[in-house]
This record gives sequence, structure tokens and C-alpha cells, in this order.
Amino acid sequence: MNNKNKIIQKLAMPSAAKLIEEKKIDINTVVGTGVDGRVTKGDVLLHLNLIKNNKLEEDTSKSQKNILKGKENGMDVLVPVLGESVVEATVSKWIKKKGDYVEVDDPIVELETDKVTLEVPASISGILENTLVSEGDTVEVGAILGTIIAGEKQDKKEEVSKEVEVKDVEKEKSITNKLEVKSNNQVTENSRNEDNINLEERIPMSRLRQAIARRLKEAQNTAAMLTTYNEVDMSALMEMRKNYQESFEKKNGVRLGYMSFFVKASIDALNQFPAVNAEIDGNDIIYKNYYNIGVAVGTSQGLVVPVLKNADKMSFGETEATIAEFGKRAKEGNLAMSDMAGGTFTISNGGVYGSLMSSPILNPPQSGILGMHKIQKRPVAIADNIEIRPMMYLALSYDHRIIDGREAVSFLVRIKEIIEDPRRLVVGA
Repeated sequence: MNNKNKIIQKLAMPSAAKLIEEKKIDINTVVGTGVDGRVTKGDVLLHLNLIKNNKLEEDTSKSQKNILKGKENGMDVLVPVLGESVVEATVSKWIKKKGDYVEVDDPIVELETDKVTLEVPASISGILENTLVSEGDTVEVGAILGTIIAGEKQDKKEEVSKEVEVKDVEKEKSITNKLEVKSNNQVTENSRNEDNINLEERIPMSRLRQAIARRLKEAQNTAAMLTTYNEVDMSALMEMRKNYQESFEKKNGVRLGYMSFFVKASIDALNQFPAVNAEIDGNDIIYKNYYNIGVAVGTSQGLVVPVLKNADKMSFGETEATIAEFGKRAKEGNLAMSDMAGGTFTISNGGVYGSLMSSPILNPPQSGILGMHKIQKRPVAIADNIEIRPMMYLALSYDHRIIDGREAVSFLVRIKEIIEDPRRLVVGA
């Protein structure tokens, strides 16, 4: 029995190991999708759902890697493994409707977790026979979403006939809705308050928005959060960028931006002030001797923070290329959960939206976040003269429980020094 426990502890995450013991599952029949092949709770739930539906094949490895599971002449569309700590998702949108013909790899349904949005594709060509869940429903890993029946595409006449039927139904619904609205307006026309209520719209928060709200409130309730400010003269950096833009782009295939300089400057400052790169765990302080820099990216669904893993080992070209790729994938909703895990420090650039100054909120459990802002020409005193310089306000929000004011101010001053004289990154001064 002791040997069995050792195997479970070695191959499974704690929550998965507990579930394996409770359900008396042979861990060797469960395929692990976690780090180093570890079994996650999502893997176990998928395994149990497949057994429940009598669809577990002898080769469980193959069946769990596939999103769709076969049965006779059709395939069940299943919720795939969502990640180490994610066991459920919300059905945000059915991309294909019941009765639609789908090709292999066509996206069928869009699922939303509190970290990412992902599409479930078809593994066979056929007709989407039914959809067992509705938009807005919460589903667990391994749950059946619908069924695809293998078959050929219907001819155009049948499709046109169906379209006419759908249009007729929609027309009837539209007329009914108009009558209902007219009736409602007659009942409420003498009441302004009720009229205003009719103009309101109530929609459920997305899982991503719920997660953002929860984490922001957690940061406010947990951390002793303060913000310190400074301003930086961008003249030298702008001149360097202008001088090397063409050759940099030719060599790296990506434009030289400001973010890579701030990433490198932050790493230099984090090296000097390690508390800003640390986090609190109970009564302990965990100092991170690596630099995973999160870069906040705004999307239509909310803010996401993909992470540059081991950013200190990346060149300027690799940094810019990775940031550009993250931005593209974030807007397309194609970021993986692994892309946003493991950050030790975050940089947020509100300047792209025109923000002149703000106080960024911590991204827990991190202890620091740097806020960049809009570059604006302002009169500044240089020696005894007044000159117009491109200036940017910088803000560092930090957890005062772990970072002293002296460290926070010195950290921001160090970034200011590097940005105002980027040659420091080369000579290490």
C-alpha cells in the first residue's frame, strides 16, 4: 500500500491523487497532461466521464488526447482537458448549429474558462446531430457537448429549404416579439421608472471577467498596496530606437519597440532589489531567482497577462517577437493557460490607450507591477535651461508587507536611470 501511495504522489497532482484514491483508479490507465506527465484533476475527471459513458478504449492514452470519442456511426463531442487547475468551463458560443455539416478540424463550440477561451474542433466530417448543452451552461472535463454523425454534405436544395424554414420561424418570432414589446410599452408608458427598466440589459459576466474581478479584489483585500511614481526622459531611448530600427528589423524580422527596454531594465532592477521579485506564502517569503515577466495585454474580453519565461535569457529580438506573438494570439483568443502561468513581475502599458498617469493593481501573488504611460512632450529643467523633452510617468505598485518604501523608490529610480541612458544595459553600469 505504501508503494502505491508513492507512485500516486510521484505522478499525480495532490487533488488528482486524492480523487484517484477515493475512486480506486489504477493511475497507470490515466494519461497525465500536466508538467512532466503528471496526472491532473482534469485528467481524472475526463477518465471517469469516459468510463461512465462506456467509451473508454483499451488505449486510454489515445482516447484522452482526442477531443472527440467514437461510437458506432457517430462521434461524441467531449470537453477536453483544460489544464492543471481548471476542471470546468462555460459554453460561451456554439459556432456550429444543430444540423450543420462540419469538416474535420472545423471549430464546433467555444468554451471559456477563467483563464482562456478555446475552441473544440471536429475530428470527423459529418452532421452535428444534436447539442446537449446550451450557451451559458457550465460543463466539466469529459462531459458530452453534442454528437456528430458521419455523413456527406447535404445538397443545396435541402439547405435552402431549411434556411427558408428558419427564416419563417425567425419572422414569426420577430412578429411575436414586436407584439410583446408593444404590449409591454402600453403597460409601462405612464411610468418613467419602468420605462428605464425596459432600457436596461442584464447579461452574465464571462468567466474571464469574473476571474479578473475576483483577483483584483483579492489584491486589494490581501496586499498592503502602495504606489510610488517617477518620470523618465525618453529622449535617449527614442534616439537609439530611431538609429537602429531599420537594421534591427532586418535582422530580427520584428520592429524594435519600447517594451523590450523596459523588460530588460526591470530585470536589472529586480536583480538589485530581489524583494520586488518575491512573493508571500503564509509566513514565508519566496525569493524567485528567475525572471518571468508578465506583459499585460488588453482584449475585447478583458485583460490577460502572458508571461515571458526566463526573460533574462532572451535577446531584444526574441523579447519583441514573443511580445508581438502574444499580442496577436491574445486578440484571437488563442493564448494557452501555460502562456499565462508562472509570472514573477508584471509590466502594464496604459500609454497605448492614452493614459498619462495611473496606479496599476497588483497581479497576485506577485509583489510588484510597473505601469508605463503615454509619452508626452513637456517643459523640463535641464541644468539652468528650460527644454521641451518627451517625458513618461512611471508608476510602481508594490506590496508594502514585503517591500519597503526605500526599495520601491530605488527600484523605480534604477529603471529611470537605464531608460534615460540605455548604454547601461551594455556595460552593466
